[in-house]
Amino acid sequence: MRPVLLILVLLTACAAPPGVQEVKVPVYRACVTAVPDRPTFATRTLAPDASDGEKVLALARDLPLHLKYEETLEAVIAGCL
Repeated sequence: MRPVLLILVLLTACAAPPGVQEVKVPVYRACVTAVPDRPTFATRTLAPDASDGEKVLALARDLPLHLKYEETLEAVIAGCL
């Protein structure tokens, strides 16, 4: 009697189909569509023997460019978050 009962239990376990499970998997999607072009900074074009005054003037000219470029990059990155 015991083997018959065991066979019946095993058959009923195989009779019901398993339940459907939905698994959500994150999919990679690029959030950056275009990278802004890097500006040409005046400090990169200075001669190695440039005077201190020329270096300071080049840095002063580069500051607005650098701040605008940084702001653009931060806006692009903020679109990803």
